[in-house]
Amino acid sequence: MAVVIPSPTLSSHVPRRILSSPHPPMILSKLQPLRHFSRHLRRSFTVSAAVRQDTTLWTPTPLLKVSPSAESIFNITIDVSESPELAASYTKPGQYLQLRLQDSEAKPSFLAIASPPSVAVSGGVFEFLVKSVAGSTAELVCGLHKGDIVELTPTMGKGFDIDQISPPEDYQTVIIFATGSGISPIRSLIEAGFNADKRSDVRLYYGARNLNWMAYQERFKDWESSGVGIVPVLSKPDDSWAGERGYVQAAFARDKRISNPQSTGVVLCGQKQMAEEVTAVLVADGVSTEKILKNF
Repeated sequence: MAVVIPSPTLSSHVPRRILSSPHPPMILSKLQPLRHFSRHLRRSFTVSAAVRQDTTLWTPTPLLKVSPSAESIFNITIDVSESPELAASYTKPGQYLQLRLQDSEAKPSFLAIASPPSVAVSGGVFEFLVKSVAGSTAELVCGLHKGDIVELTPTMGKGFDIDQISPPEDYQTVIIFATGSGISPIRSLIEAGFNADKRSDVRLYYGARNLNWMAYQERFKDWESSGVGIVPVLSKPDDSWAGERGYVQAAFARDKRISNPQSTGVVLCGQKQMAEEVTAVLVADGVSTEKILKNF
């Protein structure tokens, strides 16, 4: 006779829910409000973050002029005469702001102001030196025309703290380093004035690929008249170039001429690698890091 073995069944008094969950029913009931509260917190955080992002003050301003300064680098002049609070927010060379286009999904660009603060007050304009980078807001701005509207934030940053290398009689040597469009805030510093003519040795090492990529050459003579010696450094010059070649940090290492590190101040603006290498050389020579000024 065949023996039939019945298939196993779950006992009717054992709830399936308990077998499939590590939590007793009482704990589950307590977890439901916590989960709801967690979702509420996430939603609240998302809304709060959006509100914080929207608190940035953007001021619509018209372009006055867009003109080429060097290869892929443009002079941009923006009218802030109708925005006195925006103009007044610019107080120190080296400060910067954000710029965006209306109805554009491109991220805002951070731009250092090239003109000195006095020009914002007397002329009602901000001037910028903008490198056209493919796919960026900067590229779009360089393609705009007079009368087009852009939006600006108030200025940001501490700027160059020139008080750290003042008075001039105590800091007779000031060495300035800039590469590419990093010359923009350096122009603001030089033209705002930092008593260069009262110091014995003020040098600007300015690096670019070649002369076609070097902005502000038309200003060099005025800068030198104010007491700033200009040392152009070209990384890829043509055969006729008789000046410094390579990178600014290498040109400075060859030149040096720091007679007293304790009375030396430094201003840096440009590529990160340049800034790091120059800083390392200067600190090794005894220059205090507090006297090496940056605008960020």
